[in-house]
Amino acid sequence: MSSNAMHVAKTGLNAQQSRIQVISNNLANVNTTGFKRDRANFESLLYQVHRPGGAMTSEATQLTSPSAIGTGVKLVSTEKLHTQGSLANTGNALDVAIEGKGFLQVLMPDGRIGYTRNGALSMDAEGTLTTSSGYVLQPEIRIPEEAQSINISTDGIVSVALPGETAAREVGQITLATFANPRGLQPVGETMLVETPASGAPAVAAPLADAAGELTQGALETSNVNVVQELVDMIEAQRAYEVNSKSISASDEMLRFLSNNI
Repeated sequence: MSSNAMHVAKTGLNAQQSRIQVISNNLANVNTTGFKRDRANFESLLYQVHRPGGAMTSEATQLTSPSAIGTGVKLVSTEKLHTQGSLANTGNALDVAIEGKGFLQVLMPDGRIGYTRNGALSMDAEGTLTTSSGYVLQPEIRIPEEAQSINISTDGIVSVALPGETAAREVGQITLATFANPRGLQPVGETMLVETPASGAPAVAAPLADAAGELTQGALETSNVNVVQELVDMIEAQRAYEVNSKSISASDEMLRFLSNNI
């Protein structure tokens, strides 16, 4: 019996260790542009049912509740919480913040399309808009070398001012992707997410259309990590870890007592 209790407590240790790792990752990314905090989800393991509810205890009476003992806990999933982060003004013409549910689309090195909320855009040697890591924004937008200024409207139209032209020239359209279940997107690092069967296929539209959101030029979306809440959660997880550790110690003492006295 005590060995079973030790196993249950061990699953508790593993669960709280996973929770601490998730919290630590959230705190590490508190200043990461467009980062969305993670949450660990747990569920109980199978129960050992010794007697089901309603089992007869005599010819005229029955159990009012089952006799079942749990076998522990497991990490079932981690999920991104896609709440809106605050906007921080940067004054950089290539910085864009998304206010809404949409994601920017970029071409990743392996050929997949990545989805991100990090709007810190740059240009490569050919003037193509990219992320800070050099991944090309999709659809591709190229800024002419002679452009004197760049304007990105709230609906994603990119236009530039060129020498000798009185009117701004439109050079591209930034589109946003939305998902039926954004929590189903799989994080792959560099604030990138990729499509999965759980997320569903992306619906691509211009900003301001289909609730995709709007763009704000010269600003970036900060992470949605609440440092105070994460620290509270960390203390709670630490206490739970300590309690499970004490359960293992208590079970070990019980086994030692049995071996010495029986």
